[in-house]
Amino acid sequence: MADESNDQVFHEPGHDLHLEHEDVTIRYLHWIIRFAVKILAILMVMVIVWGIGDVVYVLYQRVTQPPFMLLQISDLLATFGSFLAVLIAIEIFVNISMYLSTNVIPVRLVVATALMAIARKVIIFDYEQITPPYIFATASVVLALGVTYWLITKRS
Repeated sequence: MADESNDQVFHEPGHDLHLEHEDVTIRYLHWIIRFAVKILAILMVMVIVWGIGDVVYVLYQRVTQPPFMLLQISDLLATFGSFLAVLIAIEIFVNISMYLSTNVIPVRLVVATALMAIARKVIIFDYEQITPPYIFATASVVLALGVTYWLITKRS
């Protein structure tokens, strides 16, 4: 009876991975993949902590340089970009955590993370350095991701 309940857990609709496979090799390979994802989670936490340290260090450097306690617009944009990079790393960690707990890739969260990443790119644009086609291409990506996110949230 206990085997039936375990079988139901791993074969519910919506679960993409079936960890209780009849083939021993496939079960072992699934175990390796889950172990690799756990290593990625650990590495992502290290990246997040490193990113926070980097934000603090860069902000400290910019505030202590003359003119003292004054930030230029470029300094603010660089700081915003660093903050958003850390937030994106946190979103990726959440994606990894959800994958480990449900065996399903959280599509809505992945699209939301992509939206945040492209928003970060837009925020830190240096409009003197980029070309109009690059701006239009970025706008297309933002539009496509926005429509995708809207469709995903509307469906659920």
